[in-house]
Amino acid sequence: MKNSEIRALNDAEIKQKIASEEETLKKLRFAHAVSPIENPMKIKGTKKLIARLKTALRAKELDK
Repeated sequence: MKNSEIRALNDAEIKQKIASEEETLKKLRFAHAVSPIENPMKIKGTKKLIARLKTALRAKELDK
């Protein structure tokens, strides 16, 4: 997701997206621990997306 797409989401949608991405990250980490996944950079990308989502959510909270 691009930052402009993230900013277009409301608070509830951001929280839902964070939860789903954290679940995805957990599954990726587990799969990688069992046997190396094809593209381990997916883990890094997912972590960065979660951080961007949390940052956008915090910015919206501070604006209110």
